[in-house]
Amino acid sequence: MKLVVDGKEIALNEFVVKILSGTIIGAVTALRGVKSDWKEIEIKIKR
Repeated sequence: MKLVVDGKEIALNEFVVKILSGTIIGAVTALRGVKSDWKEIEIKIKR
């Protein structure tokens, strides 16, 4: 997992990686149309 904010990569410890990835994977795999054998999830957020 990699977090980039305004072009700068932010270091993540193992705990944060587990929390964020688990939350994102759980939410995305619950959506219709997402195959169980997915390989990569990419999320971009702009404000």
